[in-house]
Amino acid sequence: MAKHDTDQLRNVVLLSHSGAGKTILSDALLLNSKVTTRLGRVEDGTTTSDYEEEEHKRQASVQTSVIPVPWKDSKINLLDTPGYADYRGEVVSGFRAADGAILMVSAPAGVEVGTIQMWQMAQDQNIPRILVINKLDRENADFDQVLETIVESFGRECVPVQLPIGSETDFKEVVNLLDPNAKVPDNLTDQAEEARERIIEAAAESDDELAEKYLEGEDLTQDEIIRGLRKGVIEGTFFPVLSTSATTGVGISELADAILGLLPSPAEVPQQVAKAKAGEGDNVDLSPDSSGQLAAQVFKTTADPFVGKLSYFKVFSGTLKSDSQIWNSEKREAERTGTVYIMRGKEQEPIDELAAGDIGAVAKLNSALTGDTLAVKDNPLTLPNLEFPSPVYQMSVFPKTQADVDKLTTAIGRIAEEDPSLQISREPDTNELLMGGLGDVHVEVAVEKMKRKFGVEVELMTPKVPYKETIASQTNSHYRHKKQSGGHGQFAEVYLELEPLPRGSGFEFDQRVVGGAVPREYIPSVQKGCEKALVEGVLAGFPLVDVKATLYDGSFHPVDSSGVSFEIAGSNALSGGVNNASPQLLEPIMHVQITVPDTDTGDVMGDLNSKRARILGMNPEGNGYTTVEAEAPQAEMLRYATDLRSQTQGRGWFTLKFDHYDPVPGHLVDKVVQEQKDLDEAKA
Repeated sequence: MAKHDTDQLRNVVLLSHSGAGKTILSDALLLNSKVTTRLGRVEDGTTTSDYEEEEHKRQASVQTSVIPVPWKDSKINLLDTPGYADYRGEVVSGFRAADGAILMVSAPAGVEVGTIQMWQMAQDQNIPRILVINKLDRENADFDQVLETIVESFGRECVPVQLPIGSETDFKEVVNLLDPNAKVPDNLTDQAEEARERIIEAAAESDDELAEKYLEGEDLTQDEIIRGLRKGVIEGTFFPVLSTSATTGVGISELADAILGLLPSPAEVPQQVAKAKAGEGDNVDLSPDSSGQLAAQVFKTTADPFVGKLSYFKVFSGTLKSDSQIWNSEKREAERTGTVYIMRGKEQEPIDELAAGDIGAVAKLNSALTGDTLAVKDNPLTLPNLEFPSPVYQMSVFPKTQADVDKLTTAIGRIAEEDPSLQISREPDTNELLMGGLGDVHVEVAVEKMKRKFGVEVELMTPKVPYKETIASQTNSHYRHKKQSGGHGQFAEVYLELEPLPRGSGFEFDQRVVGGAVPREYIPSVQKGCEKALVEGVLAGFPLVDVKATLYDGSFHPVDSSGVSFEIAGSNALSGGVNNASPQLLEPIMHVQITVPDTDTGDVMGDLNSKRARILGMNPEGNGYTTVEAEAPQAEMLRYATDLRSQTQGRGWFTLKFDHYDPVPGHLVDKVVQEQKDLDEAKA
């Protein structure tokens, strides 16, 4: 593929609810531009965009793919993102590389949950949008009804610039309302005139000069209308609505023309989107100039056991060349690029260099990860990092065989590099390896990839809750350690005062021994023994926390006493004393923020109450949504991602983070203790 200048590029992210036809649309654009000779089928696994086995199995995208489409003298870089909610992290990657967006709506289904969520994400990113009503050849496809729903959902700034001719299975053509010479069927005349008037109004509203001309009753020229509309799209005051059928190819050429005519090139993106930090100095505005200083950002990473790590990047400034020396501003390491590729799905096309604004990939960078900036060492720029959604669903990961144990660390690290919205952590209290994602499918697909790409098989299990134990009252404890076995014996006697500490304090040790009852050199041994006893509490063997132990008396033997003896005595004194200090079981409490439609608020709050949650407040978000803030036990929230999706039909989302520990209600303590005993017996 030939090199394209910045103003010849369009970087467009495809967004929709799952199943609206993004993947087939990208295939249709490739076929329309004669890059391919046939239209792929999702059902057959023959599309250019969906090439991973996991995508073929599920017949849905699970990652963002880059699809460059040559059109006329320009290049459209399509970023086909997954529509399924578990892959919002992939959408974040797509947004970083895009300068415009196409929001697709399925004509038979209309505006769906994912459509609204994708619109909100695009609005938060302040990215110019085109709406496309797809599948107009299907049964139950009603353009007028879908358009009405779009306007109700997203505002009257959504204006059709095309009208479909025919309906359902008879959809074969579109009327381009941006062409004043387009022939309009008699049955569409009134609708076309109304839409045309709204188009002219939108063009005039985006430009003061055009507005003055329009208000004075003068006609706007065709060039003025297009210029005004383009400005309105870029500024977010106008959202054109187009009509297509990706499977039959109707409206595809018109869509390609609209992308070039209405969406911005990288050169037209507002400067604040492309800010960089020069060393430790002030932020600077990046101009997308191919002759400027290099600043490219890795927005996606894939791991392959044969090819190695493949880093997808967008050049924000300067030119990135094959076989060149670059600098990783984040890691402060030099990198050597090999061949630079243009990616089309999984296909790699080598190219000598990429201009500012273009998208490419390079293999086997040593240190670069998603979000890192590739620059020059003399004056390195650092672009703002990507902010991926935090995991809300965790599973513990166990290797199936010893061979899997040996390869697990490498494989799980590579998978996490590929998908930053996956988080791998080790829970110190349960010693479990945890994989966190945005839902059950997200985690399951990651496990499937580990098996296919790296030959590592793992089992997933529900994570253990990291309970802890503490005491609720003050007590005194005494332990005398005496052992005689010939020669030197063992002797130590300690008296401890135990008292509870405020939640989160951990463990404190103090001493107020007088008269040398316990020699000074043995006091650290008593403390060490106490700390060893904290590992297992008396109720169910969970760690002991928020306890203060004070050594206030004891005795020793001039020959038989030793540090080990006092360590044993300290450990037993603390363990024995806990039994007499009203031991309590503590559970982790999570802070949760749940955003749901107003109509589902009652059901969600009722469900939270059943999960022993404490509602902290409700905040209206507008657009028919409310955020519920609550505190809930972790044990009740392990599967909340699935529960909430079921309650709200996928329209709700939430964030979850650890907040504090609270006592387990008395009626549940025996249940938790018994479960832990059963687990210990099973291990034995």
